[in-house]
Amino acid sequence: MKFDWSENLGKLVNITMKEYYGMVYDSKSESPLYEIVFKSGKLAGVYDDGYLLETTRENQQIRIFVPIESVKCIEIFNV
Repeated sequence: MKFDWSENLGKLVNITMKEYYGMVYDSKSESPLYEIVFKSGKLAGVYDDGYLLETTRENQQIRIFVPIESVKCIEIFNV
């Protein structure tokens, strides 16, 4: 099944990435704890190999390209 992203263009999305951003060590469990990365913004484009987000950081408009293979899940707001 293919998801039709066209109806969600321009909506706010929150993407949870598969990769881990950093590592924190928990001395009690003696195992690493990972922080999960999120990418958020307005869905500006959907391509065969990824998603293009637009957002504002430090008073600058930026675009973020997120490769499909890096995505764990996508939350769509204001559906």
